[in-house]
Amino acid sequence: MSPVTAPAALPSATLQTAVAVVRKAKPAPYGWTTYTVRSGDNLAAIAARTGTTTGALAARNHLSHGGNVLSVGQRLSVPKTAAQARAEAARARAASAARAAAIRRATYVVRSGDSLSSIAARKHVSLAALLKANKLTIRSVLQVGQKIRIPGAGAASARRPVAAAPSITTYRVRSGDTLSVIATRTRTALATVYALNRLTARSVIQPGQVLRVHGATPAATRPAGTAAYVVRAGDTLSGIASKHSVTLAALLKTNRLTARSAIYPGQRLKVPATPAKSATSANTFAGRTYSTAIVSAADRNRATLARRAVPSRTQTRAMIVATARRNGVDPKLALAVAWQESGWNQRQVSVANAIGVMQVIPSSGQWASDMAGRRLDLLNTQDNITAGIVILRSLTRAASTVDQAIAGYYQGLYSVQHQGMYADTKAYVASIKAHRATM
Repeated sequence: MSPVTAPAALPSATLQTAVAVVRKAKPAPYGWTTYTVRSGDNLAAIAARTGTTTGALAARNHLSHGGNVLSVGQRLSVPKTAAQARAEAARARAASAARAAAIRRATYVVRSGDSLSSIAARKHVSLAALLKANKLTIRSVLQVGQKIRIPGAGAASARRPVAAAPSITTYRVRSGDTLSVIATRTRTALATVYALNRLTARSVIQPGQVLRVHGATPAATRPAGTAAYVVRAGDTLSGIASKHSVTLAALLKTNRLTARSAIYPGQRLKVPATPAKSATSANTFAGRTYSTAIVSAADRNRATLARRAVPSRTQTRAMIVATARRNGVDPKLALAVAWQESGWNQRQVSVANAIGVMQVIPSSGQWASDMAGRRLDLLNTQDNITAGIVILRSLTRAASTVDQAIAGYYQGLYSVQHQGMYADTKAYVASIKAHRATM
């Protein structure tokens, strides 16, 4: 550093007196700031420029010899000017206002009719992120007026350009559908499906129900024609379907009924007039078509479960946790898989004849029975849960990662390991992991 020339030193007694006066006088009414010494500077010039005295600067900066020797680049503490103080105050007010605005954007006040999923969709965040940010679970109850923190909704995110809203179309629920499957099939976020249709994770959907979704979806198949049938004493839905050579799923879909719907003598039903075409539509699930034998078996199992008493969701959850712990499987993983598959509903049977809480098909049920060392009845809730969990146990032991094990439950582990995950499998894995984070 090159020394900066300064005037002759002040007498020592004079300097001491000046320092004492400065300490009493508080010569910086607007506070202090930093000044960097430049070539040609001296303490007297800096003092004059900043409206103070050399004694004040020497005392503030603990300068020896009265600050007669300064170096270029040296940093000194000097008084702020009134203009600097006003500018800083203005910046502070602007920053405070920006922070307040960011807080308002990051907070949502719950209104009547709101659900966690609808809030997540409205604020364009994932349901899992919203739950985590507020230390909630999927089963948490919201109160009107409650404040919800929106993750990532600060000032920076507010400046991002808003994407054009995706188009809205409709999807007609088919037999065996779940909200998760519909979300995957239509490439719509599950939270968005909830929000668009005012549903929650506990909502029950019925074949024939029309849902709003994003993007283009396959057009719902309408029967080419229908014939009228008047219900007679002793009739059942499955009997009517069999009598007219149509699947129960097609009959239910045409009349917007479920396997649990009650019918009465004199009631008029529409029977699909083109059974082959209706059967083809009813036999398709998640982009795959199943044989009439499989669909018929699924219809029979669905009808059987409709007549049986099954545990409540709360009871089913407890059974899943207990069974997972007995078998050394992560209870949260088991709960997430069961929720994705059926919503913890034993009466759920897909067109592929995937049965019950864990949506186990009969061939997988036989494999699970071999591993359990006894015959498992997939129509029995406890046996169904056991089957799904011993399969999960086998997959987690054989797979190289948890993601691969989850994918194996949906696609088959051999297929995953040799062909990789399909697009719908990746969506399934992501959904399971999101559910798991909330369990």
